[in-house]
Amino acid sequence: MKFESIVPYFYIAASVLFIVGLKQLSRADTARKGNMISSLGMLLAIVATLFYSGMSFEWIAFGSIGGAVIGGVVARRVRMTAMPEMVGLFNGFGGLASLLVGWAEYHLSHAVPGSARLFTLVAIGATVLIGGVTFSGSMIAYAKLGGKMDSRPVLFSGQKILNAALLVLAIAASAWVCMQPVWSYGVFLGLVVVSLILGVLVTIPIGGADMPVVISLLNSYSGLAACGAGFVIMNNVLIVAGALVGASGLILTSIMCRAMNRSLANVMFGGVGTGTGESAFRGEARTVSTEDAYLMLEAASSVVFVPGYGMAVAQAQHAVRELGDLLEANGCEVRYCVHPVAGRMPGHMNVLLAEAQVPYEQLVEPQDVNPTIASVDVAVVIGANDVVNPAAREKGTPLYGMPIINVDQARVCIVLKRSLKAGFAGVDNPLFFAPNTRMLLGDAKESINALVTEFKD
Repeated sequence: MKFESIVPYFYIAASVLFIVGLKQLSRADTARKGNMISSLGMLLAIVATLFYSGMSFEWIAFGSIGGAVIGGVVARRVRMTAMPEMVGLFNGFGGLASLLVGWAEYHLSHAVPGSARLFTLVAIGATVLIGGVTFSGSMIAYAKLGGKMDSRPVLFSGQKILNAALLVLAIAASAWVCMQPVWSYGVFLGLVVVSLILGVLVTIPIGGADMPVVISLLNSYSGLAACGAGFVIMNNVLIVAGALVGASGLILTSIMCRAMNRSLANVMFGGVGTGTGESAFRGEARTVSTEDAYLMLEAASSVVFVPGYGMAVAQAQHAVRELGDLLEANGCEVRYCVHPVAGRMPGHMNVLLAEAQVPYEQLVEPQDVNPTIASVDVAVVIGANDVVNPAAREKGTPLYGMPIINVDQARVCIVLKRSLKAGFAGVDNPLFFAPNTRMLLGDAKESINALVTEFKD
């Protein structure tokens, strides 16, 4: 039996592993296993493709080893606070890879007129368009998340009209490439340029606070681009893998939008996050010392931790878990309430808490906590801002309608933060001046470690 005849079975097995791995990724306690299962599926697909295609193993080995070394070094050195922009880079490179596959296939078809079917040319146009938008859009997301450009929305007059015109132009260029493949190389290059420009223009109006939605949407785009590349080269496993990524990314985007009670159109074009970052609320922020905060926690019978991006910046997740363990040993009920859009990418806080080995059963969502939040003795907010901002209940504010964690209704709310400035959305937070709020200002990790020391002493 020739190897080529059993390649489809390898692809089926790889596709099954992808689906099983994706299912495992839906829970923090099985995510590591799911990642390994999916990786095994991809390895199986790559090996089958190499033997089937008869490609030069020297170049493949060079690319694989070089990519593995670069990926390994980056993965070891990247900080958890930089993980969101790293995910943005992954999305971007996925889109770029698909664009290059479409470009290479078009170049081959252009060199041999009439060799490409209409279906293949349509797939090439879609792959290049989606891949270009994904790449340039992800680079903008990376720059915003990494602080390399202002995270606030970039808005100008006629922006939506310009974006719509560029989209129409890109579709028209794709249609021309399909109808006139022999005389359209210049038009094809124009399609590449327009798709890259469009990716920039559809991403710059999005504020930093909406980046979790953007990351999941760009992840979906990268999957759709890969799926299109699969149709270009007629590779079944690439089609399946791309479709899985595209569909799961769209579902995650929908979940993120529901978590903010906003439509995708509002996220893409609403321009939330144009605030100055300085608080406009007036009042007296009541600070608290470590010793007094310890006394509040020591007397509490129920504590809810609310992590945010500040916890990632301070790398305080291990200290938080240690404090939680000490509270439990003191007879306190401890829970960790994670908002779906906390941090700067989907699941950011879940990853940090899982890294610190926080028990999965202690992780809860806002809808699990809010109905009984008034009976919680102490809510400890660690570097979170927008997801606990009571301004979301006030009409006219940019966050209005977004479901938040109602920590202001707990008996005592301790906020660990470096200053009283607004969060990533640029929306002022009246929580800091609430009568039951106590501000524990300073580095979150140092503050938590000081509380741990008080408990141990």
